[in-house]
Amino acid sequence: MTSETRYEEAYVWIWLPGAAEPVVAGRLSRDGANIVFNYGRSYLERADAIAPYAPELPLETGTLPLLPGLTMPGAIRDASPDAWGRRVIINRTLGTKGALAGAIELDELTYLLESGSDRIGALDFQKSASDYVPRARQTASLADLMTAAERVEQSLPLDPALDQALQHGTSLGGARPKVLIDADDRKYIAKFSASGDLHNVVKAEFVAMQLASLAGLKVAPVQLERALGKDVFLVERFDRVQVGEFWHRRALVSALTILELDEMMARYASYEQLAEIIRHRFTDPKASLHELFGRLIFNILCGNTDDHARNHAAFWDGQKLTLTPAYDVCPQLRTGGQASQAMLIHGNRNASQLTSCLQAAPNFLLSAAEAKQIITQQIAAIKAHWDSVCDEADLNAGERDILWNGAFLKDFAFEGLDGEFTDDE
Repeated sequence: MTSETRYEEAYVWIWLPGAAEPVVAGRLSRDGANIVFNYGRSYLERADAIAPYAPELPLETGTLPLLPGLTMPGAIRDASPDAWGRRVIINRTLGTKGALAGAIELDELTYLLESGSDRIGALDFQKSASDYVPRARQTASLADLMTAAERVEQSLPLDPALDQALQHGTSLGGARPKVLIDADDRKYIAKFSASGDLHNVVKAEFVAMQLASLAGLKVAPVQLERALGKDVFLVERFDRVQVGEFWHRRALVSALTILELDEMMARYASYEQLAEIIRHRFTDPKASLHELFGRLIFNILCGNTDDHARNHAAFWDGQKLTLTPAYDVCPQLRTGGQASQAMLIHGNRNASQLTSCLQAAPNFLLSAAEAKQIITQQIAAIKAHWDSVCDEADLNAGERDILWNGAFLKDFAFEGLDGEFTDDE
């Protein structure tokens, strides 16, 4: 894979809590193969200055050292696009050479400066330290955006208007086609089907998110729409708050950053370690621990094995962390019995089994009885609401069977429990 370098520096702009406009916070620059950050003097002199994430980037002068194993600050990397956004940017910057996108990687500063300004969280990146010029977007219909996404999947160039509209979603994470849209005075992430889908992934995620909410978890509001005869999954953004005519931006960091890891070390991410940090750095730690445990249980029950540390996040107010609503809860179908979660559950074990969760329960300040009650309640909620949620998603009988038998309440999850949770009611 070849790599192209386009920029030597970028300025970090930040929306302070409750602010309508950003201020420049500091500068990113190259240090060999790494990217390092230092604050601007004027920013450090502000009484209301906050760090993008203080445990990693404390408000200090000079170039801040990287944490061991990282090539750039995690709190900055959180604002950089992942697989889908990178693919769009490569398509845009290389034009008709986009067919070679699989063999080309741009550098991180390019991804930061070429992605949309309305990115997740409260950061943006500019070439200037004095003038903030947002990378604005063209408005486009869902149908047009879906067509544009399909062209990117085929490595085809886009016309300028659709290219700019699609760029608005390049700061998002994940590998599936998606864009940011505004509708009904709200902001959404719109997710489309992908050409390689073997089942209706869009509806499957809608079903899982709705069932998670009905099971008592705090999840982002979702809805289904149609465009060009295809399903579109909308997730309401929780990092934006409208106050009058302004949209305030809420800072957040991923669990990967909280755990001081990057993608190359993501396999070491652990629910237990995250629980330990929650006890010390989070608001309302007991409730947060119970919520995280509930999300772990639901991921296993619904077959979501893509629960990696970028799919967990927390708001950051400059002092404390607070769990965001759950997002990216998407069942992965499987025909075999065994499965593994993306994060470790108990010790070095990540098998998708409830026994490991019960063993880890004390780390979440839960007794064995309380942990079992969460499992019982979630199973009951899934069974009770399955038909109504599938009706809401307009899943036919065949699609329901595929999703249920391929992902939900798999036998492997209950092994070692002596049938304690598997009796039909």
